[in-house]
Amino acid sequence: MLSRVADSLYWMSRYLERAEHTARLVDVELQLWLDQSPETGAGRWRFLLEGLHAPGAKGAVDAAKLMNALVFSRTNASSIVSCIATARENLRHVREQCSSEMWEQLNRLYLDVMQTNPDEAWMLKSHGFFRAVQEGAHLFQGITDATMSHGEGWQYIQLGRYVERTDTLASLMEAHFKRNAQPADQVVESAEYLEWVALLRSCLAFEAYCKAYTAEIRPLRVAEFLILTPEFPHSVRFSVDRINAALHVIGDLTERREKSPTRIAGRLRAQLSFSQIEEIMGQGPHSYLENVRSECAAIHSAIHEIYFDYPIESEMAS
Repeated sequence: MLSRVADSLYWMSRYLERAEHTARLVDVELQLWLDQSPETGAGRWRFLLEGLHAPGAKGAVDAAKLMNALVFSRTNASSIVSCIATARENLRHVREQCSSEMWEQLNRLYLDVMQTNPDEAWMLKSHGFFRAVQEGAHLFQGITDATMSHGEGWQYIQLGRYVERTDTLASLMEAHFKRNAQPADQVVESAEYLEWVALLRSCLAFEAYCKAYTAEIRPLRVAEFLILTPEFPHSVRFSVDRINAALHVIGDLTERREKSPTRIAGRLRAQLSFSQIEEIMGQGPHSYLENVRSECAAIHSAIHEIYFDYPIESEMAS
């Protein structure tokens, strides 16, 4: 596969995952905002910006301006509108690699988002908008799995999705555990309970967590579920497993199985496989998650170097 094609598929998937993640977090934040005082709500918005690695707000927090920056701004490359537009543009460049159904779905999502008017009345319909973005991204993923051959191109789509998911999940949890330093095995009560429920809902994990542990919230259990659970799609362990699997297949197809992306991903997978939650909480989950993000960045850099932007002379010589 041409490196430019692989690059477009990878980034198309990353941007669509980022848009879905941002829509989910902002939707949860808006619903939580209804039950909070203005002072607490301002703190939550700053936490959201930190979790998304967006520029911080100075002085008084203007929720409407922040919403515009995170949702509609074309100057913010990570806003929902910008991410979906960039994902669509990347897929447009490689139309021959995808199915007609994939293109139609992403184009439909793009048109729906672009037709939304960011006026004050929009806030009353924001939940429907964010649900449409999330469901549109999920539908695209399902259509991709059902209509695209699961060859090299499909593997790059998986790789982009789970590299982005690993980074965004680790970033969100790192910000949360910095903000909410509570005894690891103590039951969370009163006002803090909503904070932890919001984290689980932001990871699509509240119902799955309750089925595993009941609705009793303990930081130790939340961290274990979101970091180390291999079966849950929005856990760090699950995402890293999928990165590792995609890189192994791509390595076999391109005969680059011994290259650095596979080694770094394998190292991170082994670390997650053999970590104990008590050790993670003892050293500080934010430190552990910071290391996960650092390893994820190294995987991305190695993918770019080995598969997208390699010197042609070295390939001709090999």
